[in-house]
Amino acid sequence: MRSKFSLYVLAVIVAVMSLAIAGCGDDDGGGGGGGTDVSGNLSISGVWTGQEARSFRAVLEGFTNESPNVTVRYNPVGDQIPTVLSTAVQGGNPPDLAAVAQPGLVRDFVERDALQPLDFAESTINDNFSEGAVEAGTVDGQPYGVLFKAANKSTVWYNVPLFEEAGVEPPEDFDAFLEAARTLRASGTRAYSLGAADGWTLTDMFENIYLRQAGPEKYDQLATHDIPWTDQSVKDALETMGRIVGDTGNIVGGTSGALEADFPTSVTNAFKENPDGAMVIEGDFVESVITDSTPAEPETGFNVFDFPSIDGSGPSVVGGGDTIIMFDDSPAAQALIEYLATPEAAEIWARRGGFSSANQNVDENAYEDPLLRTTATALANAETFRFDLSDLQPAAFGATVGQGLWKEFQDFLRNPDDVDGAAEAMERAAARAF
Repeated sequence: MRSKFSLYVLAVIVAVMSLAIAGCGDDDGGGGGGGTDVSGNLSISGVWTGQEARSFRAVLEGFTNESPNVTVRYNPVGDQIPTVLSTAVQGGNPPDLAAVAQPGLVRDFVERDALQPLDFAESTINDNFSEGAVEAGTVDGQPYGVLFKAANKSTVWYNVPLFEEAGVEPPEDFDAFLEAARTLRASGTRAYSLGAADGWTLTDMFENIYLRQAGPEKYDQLATHDIPWTDQSVKDALETMGRIVGDTGNIVGGTSGALEADFPTSVTNAFKENPDGAMVIEGDFVESVITDSTPAEPETGFNVFDFPSIDGSGPSVVGGGDTIIMFDDSPAAQALIEYLATPEAAEIWARRGGFSSANQNVDENAYEDPLLRTTATALANAETFRFDLSDLQPAAFGATVGQGLWKEFQDFLRNPDDVDGAAEAMERAAARAF
């Protein structure tokens, strides 16, 4: 028979073990790392303004519901965030966290020893995101960012009535895509509405072609300039791209019209009351322009299909998006990073609309818009995901008006037959930047 003391000791051990097990569990909502034992004040600066800022604040409210002793202040900066953050880092007073759109900026801050690694959240990130999405926030093998708000840039938006009049179906491969374009032209409408005044629309088209045709390994090598832009794989992709942009009679306004049209105008041209073209080759954000500026209705007036396969390539997505990074390490900052890497955090914004997540565990029913549900789930579940190649470059080469890739692809649009000359010009610009 056990003594009272032995029973007392056993009871204490059981109680301690029960507390330990309870402490390992997540709070409701799966915040991971938060709770009432974390406290502090956090500041986060981000690219999101207006409605996007309001939606992100709703996400932050979900976090503070789980961690009520943490106060988070969000500062909407917009497109000026690279300058704002660089100035703050130089002055020694950056925010605790930030949301930035360019992985190149993340690398820049890492090289300046300004960012803190996210090793503490590595398991959460890996459990929820594909390898390609994880790599978007990785620098030299260490995690420095969480790709929180993403964009699927591998979509083609089409005018449903024009497709029906021409008797064509959304194509699945590139040859069928070109055939559909020819059929549309024969029916009396131009197939392509390009917004080439914004050079990034042309880099997006090239990146989709290159990822499918050259493959992800070559894509990675080109992104880091480990292979030159004169590589045969680049020339092959330019030749394929030329089959679209060289079909000048099938482009709204021809070459000159495309170069004068910005991205919103290209969308309006395809979906206004009397449309000039049938397709816009651009990302999931096309939908918001359609609904804001045209009378077209989803599914009956406009719809979407994946950028077509090339040479039997599997499902691939070129994506963009906004990455959460951490300047100041603290228990509260770690808790917020862990939370933002969960599907529960993404689902808050997804239910509000205007949002796509690369988080593979987000419930697809969180997307009330059926078209957005289609593009967002394709993004999260893609066999191959790669971040926008031009955004991975030094800004002077990859993302500056009037120079670098934006200019060189506009020049290529003017003369798509000169593949060698275009590749050489891109390599000269890359060599200067790298």
